[in-house]
Amino acid sequence: MDREAFVAQLEQEGFAEVVTVDREPSGALDTHEHPFEAKALIVDGEMHIRVGDEERFYQVGDVFYLAAHLAHSERYGPNGVRYLVGRK
Repeated sequence: MDREAFVAQLEQEGFAEVVTVDREPSGALDTHEHPFEAKALIVDGEMHIRVGDEERFYQVGDVFYLAAHLAHSERYGPNGVRYLVGRK
């Protein structure tokens, strides 16, 4: 999915806040949660998101969704990751 189509989709789904997030190469965040829903498009790099016993891999062009208050952890690829994320 391209950036413009993704932003249009976010607007249709009520995601008013849209920001770009950059994470460091080979970095990680331990288990945490957010008080908002998040839907993101990977625009550069790659990452892994673990929810419970399931870990998923995301790379450029992939979209991921996290419900509010969903505990998860993150790992970033050797070149880090940049993603465009809508929050509500």
